[in-house]
Amino acid sequence: MGCDRNCGLIAGAVIGAVLAVFGGILMPVGDMLIEKTIKKQVVLEDGTIAFQNWVKTGTEIYRQFWIFDVQNPQEVVVNSSRIKVKQRGPYTYRVRYLAKENITHDSENHTVSFVQPNGAIFEPSLSVGTENDTLTVLNLAVAAAPHLYPNAFVQVLLNSLIKKSKSSMFQKRTVRELLWGYKDPFLSLVPYPIVTTLGVFYPYNDTVDGVYTVFSGKDNVNQVAIIDTYKGKRNLSYWPSYCDMINGTDAASFPPFVEKTRVLRFFSSDVCRSIYAVFGAEINLKGIPVYRFILPSMAFASPLQNPDNHCFCTEKIISKNCTSYGVLDIGKCKGGRPVYISLPHFLHASPDIGEPIEGLSPNEDEHSTYLDVEPRIKGSEEKLYCAYSLA
Repeated sequence: MGCDRNCGLIAGAVIGAVLAVFGGILMPVGDMLIEKTIKKQVVLEDGTIAFQNWVKTGTEIYRQFWIFDVQNPQEVVVNSSRIKVKQRGPYTYRVRYLAKENITHDSENHTVSFVQPNGAIFEPSLSVGTENDTLTVLNLAVAAAPHLYPNAFVQVLLNSLIKKSKSSMFQKRTVRELLWGYKDPFLSLVPYPIVTTLGVFYPYNDTVDGVYTVFSGKDNVNQVAIIDTYKGKRNLSYWPSYCDMINGTDAASFPPFVEKTRVLRFFSSDVCRSIYAVFGAEINLKGIPVYRFILPSMAFASPLQNPDNHCFCTEKIISKNCTSYGVLDIGKCKGGRPVYISLPHFLHASPDIGEPIEGLSPNEDEHSTYLDVEPRIKGSEEKLYCAYSLA
């Protein structure tokens, strides 16, 4: 019996050692097989999982809007009082539900070209309010007129048309009108107007973004989804020097095997520039461990704080000779109209930028921009924030 017990213990120890050896061998072999499979399946070509999900995303993507409702428009117009605002929202829309179109493969250069159709469907269950909520907001046409028509004589004429149309510096608009477009009564009276329909995102529905040409990753998996050209060019023609370059992906996906040390670069046509994010933390997202990459404050800093940003400074009044920060002039990208972008509540902006406005409360937890990336594969879930304003 003693021999049987000892033999059993010895056999168990031998089997355990053998299994440990096999485990030590099979674990790296398994990792290699997984890595090989990932490299094969993330390539953007017919037949791969990545391509199928890339053409039309299998998950629902939403875009949420919070809008500042002006509480004291008359006081501002008559007495030049501080603007009091109240945040309303979110107003949620389902986007990116349409499949990419005009997909063309270039096997010689290992690229794929496409356009992304734009569409937005209101989602009441994820919204606080409806598309018909009426808010008091800046009158886009009246605010932009002095910038677009600086001639003194023309401004006298425009002021008469503003009065005739019963327009003012502020207006009441529904959420749908403000976001997607409305017929402006003042512009409808202007002879030979540039446009008569305005909206923060007008035109959007039934339009396309692109043409994008991205690398398929067939010859180099580290280039999967990285943009080669946008609208046939590698530069935007908006900014001087390297600020004009189109870098990275479109933020919907990234090459696989993301390391914490990597700087994630991506291009957004909404904000008319390339931007970047750096590792912030490890997050558990719906049971999946992901890396959270955050847009750093230095991305919006003034050239005095970050010399690399010198070519984003347009020396407009709002920048105070490029000493103020946190607001970017993208007017050249928007047809010459006076359009500026910032993070919500002017997060990471100069204190003087938000000083004329009462009701702002910027904080990192609610208003930062980040991307959650599954490090082994190339998927990402993003929270890309920007606030649009006209001045």
